[in-house]
Amino acid sequence: MDTATLLAFAAAFFVFAASPGPDNMTIVARTISGGAASGIAYGAGTVAGILIFLVLAACGLSVVAAKMAVVMAVLRYGGAAYLIWMGVRLWTAAPIVPDLQPLSGRRGLLATFATGVALNLGNPKMPLFYLALLPNVVGASLDAERLGALMLVILAVETVVIGGHVVLAGRARKLLRTPKVVRRVNRAAGGVMVGAGVAVVAAR
Repeated sequence: MDTATLLAFAAAFFVFAASPGPDNMTIVARTISGGAASGIAYGAGTVAGILIFLVLAACGLSVVAAKMAVVMAVLRYGGAAYLIWMGVRLWTAAPIVPDLQPLSGRRGLLATFATGVALNLGNPKMPLFYLALLPNVVGASLDAERLGALMLVILAVETVVIGGHVVLAGRARKLLRTPKVVRRVNRAAGGVMVGAGVAVVAAR
């Protein structure tokens, strides 16, 4: 695969990854409420879901994945319900200044990661994105070498996109110095997460 083709794929995928949506809103909300580790955990889950679909495409199973309506619906609604539940918890949480707030434990980070995976596996637009784009990038076949190159491009693009959201949200988090401000930000972030969950459910 030549460099020009990879750059074209990178540009198209960057637009797809950086466009406003539930994933990016949730990364920001999780970073503000739980710190960078929480935002990165969710972002890593979204990347894992994206790569799983890429592997399915390499195996010629994108069409099958696109037709797995029941499984995808369960994943999508389950992930959306968890986002809404986290948003409600954040809205009602006692305001704690971030410096005094304990970091998310391993179990919490794993749950956040799993939510990111589930929501991306349940995203009906994901297989359609690959079905529309990959034939123009790799032609009729997607061998191991091309698959590896595309995975590296996706990881590079997502590192920039997720890292940028986490850095910006982390800077905003440093402004939280009083319980009153923390309560307002918690409610704003909780509202965003609830909205993201509702958006996932409403997506077609």
